[in-house]
Amino acid sequence: MTSPNLILDVLCVGAGFAGIFELYHLRSLGYSVKVFEAAEDIGGVWWHNCYPGARVDSIIPVYEFSDEKIWKDWSWSEIYPDWKELRRYFQHVDEKLNVRKDIVFNRRVVSAKWNADEDRWLITSQDGFVVSARFFLLCVGNNSKIYIPDIPGLDRFRGICYHTARWPQEGIDLDGKRVAVIGTGASGVQVIQDVAPRASQLTVYQRTPNIAFPMRQKSIDEETLRKMKQNVYSMIHRRRRQTSGGHNFSSYPKNSSDATAEERFLFYEDLWDRTGGLQVFSANYQDIRWNRQANDELYEFWRSKVLERVQSPRMQEILAPKIPPHPIGAKRPSLEVTYYDTFNLPNIELVDLTQDPIVEITEKGISTADGCEREFDLIILATGFDAMTGGITQIDIEGTNGISISEKWAKGVRTYLGMMTADFPNMFFIYGPGAPSDANGPTSIEIQGEWINTCIKDMMDKGLTRIEPLREAEEEWRQVVAESMAARLFDAPTSVFLGRNIPGKISEPLLYFGGIPKYIQLCREKMDSEYKGFSRTSS
Repeated sequence: MTSPNLILDVLCVGAGFAGIFELYHLRSLGYSVKVFEAAEDIGGVWWHNCYPGARVDSIIPVYEFSDEKIWKDWSWSEIYPDWKELRRYFQHVDEKLNVRKDIVFNRRVVSAKWNADEDRWLITSQDGFVVSARFFLLCVGNNSKIYIPDIPGLDRFRGICYHTARWPQEGIDLDGKRVAVIGTGASGVQVIQDVAPRASQLTVYQRTPNIAFPMRQKSIDEETLRKMKQNVYSMIHRRRRQTSGGHNFSSYPKNSSDATAEERFLFYEDLWDRTGGLQVFSANYQDIRWNRQANDELYEFWRSKVLERVQSPRMQEILAPKIPPHPIGAKRPSLEVTYYDTFNLPNIELVDLTQDPIVEITEKGISTADGCEREFDLIILATGFDAMTGGITQIDIEGTNGISISEKWAKGVRTYLGMMTADFPNMFFIYGPGAPSDANGPTSIEIQGEWINTCIKDMMDKGLTRIEPLREAEEEWRQVVAESMAARLFDAPTSVFLGRNIPGKISEPLLYFGGIPKYIQLCREKMDSEYKGFSRTSS
């Protein structure tokens, strides 16, 4: 085998929330740890997501590290920070934790091969640098591999074309430009409402209507933050682990059928006006998640709100059709500020791709099935990600049997506890498939990171050199994941949660939706029973 340039206890891939958390805590335990990051700086998804309007959809202080030495002297300016403020936050994190000195930037990991003779991974980056590591941690998140549809002629376009997650760091002057946006997911909603007032013409190409909720954005002053830190910050961080989605709110402990029609309407109105945000769904009646009649009623309420804001009857039906495109919650809800009002502007056009699909990209613009070719200066691809698995499978990782992770998961994703997979010893992943990776990111990351770090320490203390889940254990966990999703309304034609947004990808349950408290319990049970379901050995 190739001689390594560096020998480590742990190599982490990715310098976002997960990579920074693991680097700091494993280094504190005395292990040799490095992080390889493909981007130019820390921040993970918040380094790449710098498109116009990009901001987080979880409120603060829920969306942050729970470590007091980080938050005690950091001040947010808004409850939903934008990408610029999130980058400043990560610089502050580095000032407190001094992580940058152990991160190598502009280094993309391209392959990894298990060395059974030494119980180590040989990991190679794009520049040929090779690391031998006892433990291999994939901290790439669930949205790191972008998805660009195979649209004929895309390479022929003479204008500017970018995916939202590969937006130029220097930005693009959009003033007075003819702009097309393909896709109306979370990034599409954000970029559309930001670009519309500046572009001379904006054309939106929509496949699936976005059931977006109002983002009740507001500023936070220093005095408010001071009182929050003094009274509730630590409590909120503890509360995150007690709620299903890792936020500071839970579903309302009552079924909609147990309330009168008047009570339900007033409850919807209160959630909509008082909090907005993800709470409109996640803090609603508990049976909204599995009762289609209750879910449809919430959709009707949402639709009535959209129709009040959109003037054109044609656009009303495209943006908020009478028949729901899918149950609310089958896709992660997006948040908006002026998205629906944007479609009243004279410079905006909405193309329904279910009626007039894109035929090809031409040198000058986009041609659709109705024979219309629209010319543009800029095409923005808000087409999402090969989520949950893509960030891992894009690396050529070869396991004990010579099969790559991409080949294994092409037949169906199998993990154990959403942190490991059989035939790939000592390889952990965080906020990926089989885990509660639609929950609040920092919550899930800290829970999984703590479990992994305790596991690694226990192995190092006992002189164990190899850990690997048993195949029967990952089959059992696959069933647990499937049952957690089967109990809810997830049937959407292009569901990311089921992998249906990527052509050719198997439609299967990809996330654990049993709730954060239950996930913590299950993980703790495996640890307390001497890592039941795992094989642990020494060389």
